[in-house]
Amino acid sequence: MKFSDFGLNENTLKAVAEVGYDEPTPIQQKAIPEILKRNDVIGIAQTGTGKTAAFTLPMIDILANGRAKALMPRTLILSPTRELAIQIAECFQKYGKYQKLSMALLIGGESMIEQQKVLSRGVDVLIATPGRMIDLCERGRILLRDVRIFVLDEADRMLDMGFIPDVEKIAAKLPVMRQTLLFSATMLPEIKALAQKFMKFPIEVRVDPPMSAADTVEQFIVKTNERGKREVLRRLIRSENVQNAMVFCNRKKDVDILFKSFTKHQFSVAALHGDMAQGQRTETLNAFRDGHVQLLVCSDVAARGLDLPDVSHVFNFDVPVNSEDYIHRIGRTGRAGRTGRAFMLITSADFKALAAIERMIGQKIEEMERFSIEMDPPSEPKNKRRRKAKKVSHTAVPVSQQTAERVKETAAETVQKHAHRRRHRKSKNAKTPQKAAETFSVMDHSSVFGRAMPAFMMNEVKLS
Repeated sequence: MKFSDFGLNENTLKAVAEVGYDEPTPIQQKAIPEILKRNDVIGIAQTGTGKTAAFTLPMIDILANGRAKALMPRTLILSPTRELAIQIAECFQKYGKYQKLSMALLIGGESMIEQQKVLSRGVDVLIATPGRMIDLCERGRILLRDVRIFVLDEADRMLDMGFIPDVEKIAAKLPVMRQTLLFSATMLPEIKALAQKFMKFPIEVRVDPPMSAADTVEQFIVKTNERGKREVLRRLIRSENVQNAMVFCNRKKDVDILFKSFTKHQFSVAALHGDMAQGQRTETLNAFRDGHVQLLVCSDVAARGLDLPDVSHVFNFDVPVNSEDYIHRIGRTGRAGRTGRAFMLITSADFKALAAIERMIGQKIEEMERFSIEMDPPSEPKNKRRRKAKKVSHTAVPVSQQTAERVKETAAETVQKHAHRRRHRKSKNAKTPQKAAETFSVMDHSSVFGRAMPAFMMNEVKLS
């Protein structure tokens, strides 16, 4: 099958040919005809399968006739991250270069004033992240009642990042009569519920994701301990013929720590994570693509969606929390027919996560023993440590004979002191038997009322 078989107009086909594509990918073969029929479509496909072109190509064809009004875009595409939004915009620029379509990119980290100026002129395609979109809607700077096509890209990542409430707010402002396209790597129950809320009789097209890494990627693990992880990683990188590599950490603060460590040891390195300003993130990605930086230390924001075709190595400084993220991470290498190598550092706390990854990919990952170092002993669960501590606290501790005698003498002295104090109190409070009897009688009567008997009433008390 070829792109010309879809019935796309000549200008779109010309742009596709210039990019160098001739045959559509499986997701494009299934999705493009349904979108051109103006059906609501759910596309289930992994990143890297060509799904961005699967919705941009037919959208360009549909939008070719007509023009947008000021502040009223005709198409809205929501993306979970700035990087993915930028890539969608680049895709529109490539495939829509021979169409007279206007586009705006609304993302955080960029000037809102400039973005509002573009919107005021009217745009056919609006690409945005949920946060910036909500901000502009609440300020009344944009109207969504003329949107004809609504695209929710990477819906599963929207869910992971907590954007679904924002998406629901935005969707509530859209016209009921519209075409909705939803793309996701997985069909989770929450995504299915979202589709039922937003879509009308959607057509589902699916490309089953590979549950194993590409055959072009060699995979290895290296055993280490927490103290030696950075040193082991440096030795590993120096020993490999690294053209350029991505180093993945689970936490943003670890990205910064590892970046500083590499810089200290004079590596060519850059850092990338979600807390960085957009201009800095774009500059970092461009430097890595152009070969000005050898190592890119990053969080999972770079694991999916980014167009980085020439990565020779992937190093997992941390074992990913979710097994599927392992596939996405190492999938950054071994692309476009090239071979790649992927390494993962393992500590004693990571065996459970490693077993889950190996079950998912259906193979055991080979250990690179010559770089492995002694691991820390596995830590015990907290509740087990508590039980052990409790048991120890009740265990008798042997003492010397001399210490035991001192303890007995001290105990005897204490008993004698308490006995002497009791005798002294009795002699002081009971000077005569009659006085003592009166005293106890008054106390007995006063206790009935819950308070001490007044002094002037004592003479009225009759003794029994």
